[in-house]
Amino acid sequence: MMKLVGKALLSAIACALLALPASAEPYTLPDGTEVAALDIFQECDVCPEMVVLPMGDFLFGAPIEQTLDTPRILKLKPGEKPGRPQEGPEHKVIIDIPIAMGRNEVTREEWLACVDDGGCSHTASPKITQMGGYISADNPRHPVMDVSYLDALEYAAWLNGKVGANVYRLPIEAEWEYAAQSGTNTKFAQGDTLTTDQARFLVSVKVNGKWVTVPKGGGMPVLVDELDAANAWGLRHMSGNVFERTMSCSTQRHLGLETSRIYLDAFNQVKACDRIVKGGAYPVHVEYARPASRGASSEGGRTSMIGFRIVREL
Repeated sequence: MMKLVGKALLSAIACALLALPASAEPYTLPDGTEVAALDIFQECDVCPEMVVLPMGDFLFGAPIEQTLDTPRILKLKPGEKPGRPQEGPEHKVIIDIPIAMGRNEVTREEWLACVDDGGCSHTASPKITQMGGYISADNPRHPVMDVSYLDALEYAAWLNGKVGANVYRLPIEAEWEYAAQSGTNTKFAQGDTLTTDQARFLVSVKVNGKWVTVPKGGGMPVLVDELDAANAWGLRHMSGNVFERTMSCSTQRHLGLETSRIYLDAFNQVKACDRIVKGGAYPVHVEYARPASRGASSEGGRTSMIGFRIVREL
């Protein structure tokens, strides 16, 4: 189950302590502001807007039945069953670290503020290659793309310098999925279907057993403020637009751990691995926009399909 991550993760799980009691609401920010569940705050002029998440638990992952409509890039091998077993086993996870999640994907404007301030070393490209050329998602409110996992770590470190505390980081996969589900238990946070009014994804249909692209949606991401994209907790574009990086290592199956703290402790012990990406993106099928869907990317890889969202521990 854990071959892809190795001995460091096994050791971390073996040594993980039981969850500590969560801080009681309201939470007090360094400037004295008190915030509670679903409040929105912004700690500096160039910092992202953050939404305080309720504490609770949820079913992490998805049963194989939910994954049967996900298009496969590769054909089934002889004897291989349809579906995506990597999204299981579905299991209860307690969110025992109080956090706020970015209301939006980190935008180009927010990223370039870090670059201009010397905190981020990579100037992200807005170009999306297409047949015969490229287009540019270069509006300040477009989600930033062409940023790696390592780039995102620089951004989090820069935010921590702004607020004078080590509180901002990338989410682990369990935190991201908990936020994306926003208290629901349906296929998507918006229900069992998702429309192009709610999310940006590639629209495709099955014709004679093959997937065919419909010329609507896809192409490029939308601005973070566009579409009816907020879930029940006010988080926008958790489905579609761009894939979002997490700090969780790619594994063949979920590890079956009980709390977000134990998951965080486990992945904090791994120095390097391919990292999970979540949420689907503008050029891929809607099934990849399910909160439970999982992809992976190398730590240094950059692509016009992947951005990120930030978390703040409270």
